Amino acid sequence: MLTAAQPQDVAADRDEHLMAATIALGRRQHGLTAPNPAVGALVVRDGVIVGRGATRKGGRPHAETEALAQAGELARGATLYVSLEPCAHFGVTPPCAQATITAGIARVVSALEDPDPRVAGQGHRMMREAGVEVVVGVGAAQARRAHLGHILRVTEGRPQVTLKLAETADGFAAGGPHDRRLHITGIAANNYVQMLRATHDAIMVGIGTVLADDPLLTVRLPGLDDRQPLRVVLDSNLQLPLRSRLVTTAAEVPVLVICAADADATAEAALAQAGIAVVRVARDDDGHLDLAAALHVLAGRGVTRVFSEGGPQVAGRLIGLGLADECILLTAPKPFAREGVASLSETARRELEDGRHYRLVEDGFSGVDRLRRYEHIS
Repeated sequence: MLTAAQPQDVAADRDEHLMAATIALGRRQHGLTAPNPAVGALVVRDGVIVGRGATRKGGRPHAETEALAQAGELARGATLYVSLEPCAHFGVTPPCAQATITAGIARVVSALEDPDPRVAGQGHRMMREAGVEVVVGVGAAQARRAHLGHILRVTEGRPQVTLKLAETADGFAAGGPHDRRLHITGIAANNYVQMLRATHDAIMVGIGTVLADDPLLTVRLPGLDDRQPLRVVLDSNLQLPLRSRLVTTAAEVPVLVICAADADATAEAALAQAGIAVVRVARDDDGHLDLAAALHVLAGRGVTRVFSEGGPQVAGRLIGLGLADECILLTAPKPFAREGVASLSETARRELEDGRHYRLVEDGFSGVDRLRRYEHIS
């Protein structure tokens, strides 16, 4: 027999829906707020949203203060929904937890405790001690995905990595040595990739991709001119050509080259003269750049979200090391039908399709191209 929903069930459903909207609001700022997380906040009074806020470009102001300012006096006695624990420390601005108390908020629904040791539960505690009702954990899984870059940066010293691979129907990412560059995916998938670039702080490729394709690695969609991520090249031996498009446009969009500790000093000087920043890291046991060290460098520069378009070798290593947090595989409907460069090694593909390591969370289409999205199981 069906019974009417209990009041607490209705309230819980309302909290879930409003938190989903809060997280989505913050997610719109991905790629703009580093080194701070892209937080969303809503002030709700009597079932009506009276204030909205999201972390602004550069990380300030914070989402909570934006939402509270918009709500004004209507914040008194209202509920604040926030996708990450309000900060409790004095930085460039006073703590958001204190601003919430001062505004007279009666109830706070927070998706996650912030692992940043400067916060780490202190914001929630500060508000509770002031008599504010605090509910933590609503929409936690969704919020963790949205804030994964921030979480990894403060807990593991590295940014979140989103790996994108495009392949033909028979599994090739490029043609043979004498083939022209392959244009694998269609317009819809290409625009989707542009949107992904816009929501990350950095775009990372290996030197092999640069030498083969001479990419520009910029966001080229109308209305997104202000979203130009840092361009990062993994270049062990400093082979980046001075006439490449990356170098010749470095004054417009910054480029960072990460090379090996033993790379040629003369080549570094030439790149520096051209306006390219160069950072050295150790090699791993196989003689490649230490990818964990490279990501640590990026985190130290405030990068929280990296979009890797680095080609098969970089992709395989990221997957094998468990450093690819999300993998997006775009597969065109047509085969290459001759020998080319495999998009992934057999080992890397097995790892990606092994349910113990990666979880397939989306399987659909972007235009005519199949889109599969995998999340790393941590």
